[in-house]
Amino acid sequence: MKVGFVGLGRMGSAMAANLVKAGHNVSVFNRSPGRSGSLIALGAHEAKTLAEACGGEAVITMLADDAAASDIVLSHDGLIASLPQGAIHISMSSISVALSEHLTKMHAHAGQGYIAAPVFGRPDMAASAKLFIVAAGDPGIIDTCLPLFSALGQKTLSIGTQPGAANLVKLSGNFLQAAAIEALGEAIALIGKAGIDRRAYVELLTSTVFNLPSYKTYGGLIAQDSFEPAAFAASLGYKDIRLALAAAESLRVPMPLASLLRDRFLRLLAQGDDDLDWAAIGRLAAQDAGDSLRRAIP
Repeated sequence: MKVGFVGLGRMGSAMAANLVKAGHNVSVFNRSPGRSGSLIALGAHEAKTLAEACGGEAVITMLADDAAASDIVLSHDGLIASLPQGAIHISMSSISVALSEHLTKMHAHAGQGYIAAPVFGRPDMAASAKLFIVAAGDPGIIDTCLPLFSALGQKTLSIGTQPGAANLVKLSGNFLQAAAIEALGEAIALIGKAGIDRRAYVELLTSTVFNLPSYKTYGGLIAQDSFEPAAFAASLGYKDIRLALAAAESLRVPMPLASLLRDRFLRLLAQGDDDLDWAAIGRLAAQDAGDSLRRAIP
């Protein structure tokens, strides 16, 4: 397929590269220059303007937040103004349900297709095309985009006909992962202050009753007190928990644990740790206990 790709952060760059490797005709665009060099060398085309990325059958956006997505899509020279009728916008960003619903209406009014297809997975999974993709929207449009998804992930799951459903699923999944990080942090702080080896503890848990990728990844990071470079920054984790709470409020669903997680992320950001991996909220329990993770790590 001829496709544009907008947003060349760590995730986006890896995803665009896999589309090129799979033989798709890819034009890449990033608001901040200087990130497309390796993709051009691989065979992608550099779009000098956003409009130049909109000349194909579809455009994928992989952007940090609602502000970036709104600017790219809704500005006077954005996607809606630049995409031809019948072309498809595939939003793979973690954005709010409310914005996704608004984009659905705006694209429909412009005669363009729109689906949401956010992903689960960190940059290493993006690089190896092992992402899990949650897609929602018109089933025919999703089928059209399957060749793109097959180049990006190991599995695509369709969750409904309303694009916002995929965004809600993504936010709820990130809530669950953040809850696991907080629980791991508290448990590791407990055994660590008692003098038990943190790494051995995580190995024990993740090879028995908690043999789960999230527990292995985040338990390992917490036990080693290793949060740089960030695969998913704490500021983005905070954003997703806030968006989950906003969706919960609109649906009148109390989420007391999500409220706690919002405050944990807010504390981390108040300490100036915005750019650490979001797993760094798992360090807070040790701080609360007057302990230092670094103290016991050789």
